[in-house]
Amino acid sequence: MAAGRQVKRATIAVAGVVVLLIGIALLVLPGPGLLLVLAGLLILSSEFPALEKHVDPVRDRAMKAAEDSVSSPLRIAGSVIVGLGLIAGGIIWGLRVFSWLPLAGWSTGSSLILSGIVLFALLGWSYRKVRARRR
Repeated sequence: MAAGRQVKRATIAVAGVVVLLIGIALLVLPGPGLLLVLAGLLILSSEFPALEKHVDPVRDRAMKAAEDSVSSPLRIAGSVIVGLGLIAGGIIWGLRVFSWLPLAGWSTGSSLILSGIVLFALLGWSYRKVRARRR
């Protein structure tokens, strides 16, 4: 029984660290960095309670960023333009439209398209959440 518990703990630790590292990378790359950092911390804190003290500050920052993203029509328009740009860029990368593009192909293109879709999903979620709060 103890060996099974250790395997579960190690699996959760690896999954949490991977999600956390992807989130950290997405803080500077296009994507939902803060939300993945939060998800990684939540996964890790389920097995390592000492990390729970870091969850609330990250959750607060992630929610503040979500609210800020829909605080004005100009920000919403900017986010929509970025999302469309990510999807268009993903198609261009995937189709290898320009031979000089680094890492051209569908592996890069699909990640850009996915980032655009995630951005639209988060934008819609943020808008509904802020609108519900204002009622």
